[in-house]
Amino acid sequence: MPSDPAPPHPRPSRTANAKGQAFKQERALRTRRLLLDAAAQAFADKGFPGVTILDIAELADMTKGAVYFHFANKEALALALADEFYERLDDLIDTARRTTNTPLDTVRTILTRTATAFRDDTTIQAGARLQVERTYINAALPTPYTAFTTTLTDLLTQAHTTGQLRPDCNPQALAHTLTSAFFGAQHISWILHNRTDLPQRTHDILNTTLNPNQP
Repeated sequence: MPSDPAPPHPRPSRTANAKGQAFKQERALRTRRLLLDAAAQAFADKGFPGVTILDIAELADMTKGAVYFHFANKEALALALADEFYERLDDLIDTARRTTNTPLDTVRTILTRTATAFRDDTTIQAGARLQVERTYINAALPTPYTAFTTTLTDLLTQAHTTGQLRPDCNPQALAHTLTSAFFGAQHISWILHNRTDLPQRTHDILNTTLNPNQP
């Protein structure tokens, strides 16, 4: 007498599949974050030309294969970090706009918080160094400084319109001056003091350029 056929294997439920897929995506995102953090540290410390994929893999405690699974090459890591650098600057600007009362206060807050980020945030430090070393990177990084200058110009124009700046002040020229002074100060502070004094340098710039009591 033939034996009863074996029961069919139960099909995994859609819920189980969704949970498994979500877990894989979450794990992939965590791995990608670890690799970006490791690359940021490496680029900030050694610069793009001095860093290898192996350096990044070892900092992340992973294999080179894991790096290449997520990023095609070193340039792809640099591009991802450059994008994140500008996203973080945009977040700082948006927060300053929401939490200040006047355009001039917003300008001061943007520059002081950006100075703190340059001092403390490794991704910001890596992004800044990648921009300086852009000629060594075979990829199209965003153009530096222009968006930052445009933001300051818009805010200073509003400040001028509302009487926060002297009538003879040129908001566009002042925005260019502030951008040059700030990014020049961050570079000097980086070389001389590892950016520890950048908030104070920024405070001095703001007091010198935006002092309403000056003739």
